[in-house]
Amino acid sequence: MRRDVFQAIADPTRRDIINLIAYKPLNLNSIADNFEVSRPAISQHIKILMECGLIEMKKQGRERYCEAKLEQLHEVSQWIEQYRKLWADKFDRMDDILEELKNAPPKSSPEGRTQNNANKA
Repeated sequence: MRRDVFQAIADPTRRDIINLIAYKPLNLNSIADNFEVSRPAISQHIKILMECGLIEMKKQGRERYCEAKLEQLHEVSQWIEQYRKLWADKFDRMDDILEELKNAPPKSSPEGRTQNNANKA
């Protein structure tokens, strides 16, 4: 079964595993020691991360080390970027509207007072 990077990061345990090995490769036991789930469960998470291309297993002597390969996260970054731009544009427009309202002349109330003066009364 071919998995994608979105499936990999959908699970909080897998995100935590990625965070653990992002800066330094760790062996399977060292990774499992950081979680309160079974070692077989951690192995299953590692397998999924490997299928998604986010982890590479390297053998050093008798140990197998998990090394992060975070290039695949670029796909997630690109997907998020389109929404970041969308919301940034919306907030910029809202700033423009608020600035226009702030600089607009005060409106008159039905009693002939301006809203600013009415609020003081």
